[in-house]
Amino acid sequence: MTSGVRRSAWLHERSAGMSARPTLGSLLRGLRTRQRWTLKEMSVRTGIPVSTLSKIEHDVLTLTYDKLVDLSDRLDLRISELFAEPHETPDMPAVTARRSIGRTEDAVRVTTSNYDYFYLCPELRRKRMVPYQIDIRARSIAEFGELVRHDGEEFLHVLEGRVVVHTEFYDAIELDQGESLYIDSAMGHAYVLAAGCKRALALGLCSSAEPGLDEVLLNFYDEDAPTIPAATPPPRKPRRVDG
Repeated sequence: MTSGVRRSAWLHERSAGMSARPTLGSLLRGLRTRQRWTLKEMSVRTGIPVSTLSKIEHDVLTLTYDKLVDLSDRLDLRISELFAEPHETPDMPAVTARRSIGRTEDAVRVTTSNYDYFYLCPELRRKRMVPYQIDIRARSIAEFGELVRHDGEEFLHVLEGRVVVHTEFYDAIELDQGESLYIDSAMGHAYVLAAGCKRALALGLCSSAEPGLDEVLLNFYDEDAPTIPAATPPPRKPRRVDG
């Protein structure tokens, strides 16, 4: 084996070993899952805002030692217990026979600096798929700001207008009306208006193997972001009838 091949193999093994190591975020998420706590329940117990907890769990933020000590005190756990990995994680109970009709007027509206979200079927809790309509307002990636990352995968289908999708590892791509995209949500991503497009509306679907994704998404951007029932659905273009 040549030195170059040996070095490549060593780097691969080292990378695999490092990626297998648990992070503070994965350990806290595992603790919360074992206790069957939602993010909101964890927030009440720890005094840490839901949005901050979400970012810690996804390794966007970390905690200082003083914060870890305070966290362990609030949870009545030793610090060693915070970093303990379970041998196995109990499976979540199966949920069957659930149904919800997704009407935009019943959706939960969340307004951020870049989007208006209309989260559909809000009465179902602990969803592993989160459907939503999204009204895109940001006109450039410079206006949008930092790319967004969260757990799971997502699908976006453009209903109206044209959307430019920016992702962490790929060149930007423009989607026209009727076109779709499927991505790994842990990869940084952003949706902005295409040049010359005044408005774009899309249908999205986020999914995750971990329950509680709806809470993560509702609280991801800002603890104080407006979250209100959608009194009126986003305006739609009149349907053209030929003939």
